[in-house]
Amino acid sequence: MDALEPIERTLEAAIADAGPDCPGRLAAALRYAVFPGGARLRPKLCMSVAWACGAEDPALVAAAGSAIELLHCASLAHDDLPCFDDADTRRGKPSLHRAFGEPLAVLAGDALIVMAFDVLANGARECPQRLAPLARIVSRASGAAGGIAAGQAWECEAEIDLSRYHRAKTGALFSAATMAGAAAAGLDHEPWRRVGELIGEAYQVADDIRDAFGDADALGKPVGRDAALARPSACLEFGLQGAIARLNGLVAEACASIPPCPRGAELAGLIRQEARRFLPEDIARLAA
Repeated sequence: MDALEPIERTLEAAIADAGPDCPGRLAAALRYAVFPGGARLRPKLCMSVAWACGAEDPALVAAAGSAIELLHCASLAHDDLPCFDDADTRRGKPSLHRAFGEPLAVLAGDALIVMAFDVLANGARECPQRLAPLARIVSRASGAAGGIAAGQAWECEAEIDLSRYHRAKTGALFSAATMAGAAAAGLDHEPWRRVGELIGEAYQVADDIRDAFGDADALGKPVGRDAALARPSACLEFGLQGAIARLNGLVAEACASIPPCPRGAELAGLIRQEARRFLPEDIARLAA
């Protein structure tokens, strides 16, 4: 899950491909939104599932993971806007709209979504028969039918089911990552949906905990936003200890849900290892 060089190369090529036809400030905003990256959890997960499934086309795997990461970067650009979180910082630097203004933040987010599909199509040139399922996976993860657009829209509803909200807002791209990894390997991707949903929900629970108990400087983004914006939160619903117990339960269920594949046991170990990084040690000690 640490072999991210193919992802970084693919992302760099995608941003560079915007080329001279892209207005200068938009090109700069695109690069700012993507680099330097965060943990790249979603492409790491995509690549790990593809590896566990025995994928043989590294370019397609890198394209699938990079497409999902571009969608994630787009969602951060839009999520931080004043009409949503109104966040001043992201990944330890000014958020995109603070650095480039709201119009370019909106346009950059839109452009990154389109770029994701361009990267996917380019990476599938050697395996065109796998493009259709991958495009469907990525489009559903970003749209209104349970995708990240739906996740953001749930915050506009009067009543929200926490699990359903988490599955869309965060789980959609994690499930896309597991399904895309399997699809890139030429396998049936649907059995991998549940694994990604569970990992995504676990990560969102961890994010709720970090927002409630974390340090803004250490996390590189504002904290306390859930309470300030009256958003649903695992901490508000379960308390700190209950939220951590839920996180651990979701990770265990995700590992148990891995479909049969050549390296399933190794993948479960990687998932557990990565999940231990979801929470800073000082927060975990609060519940001990």
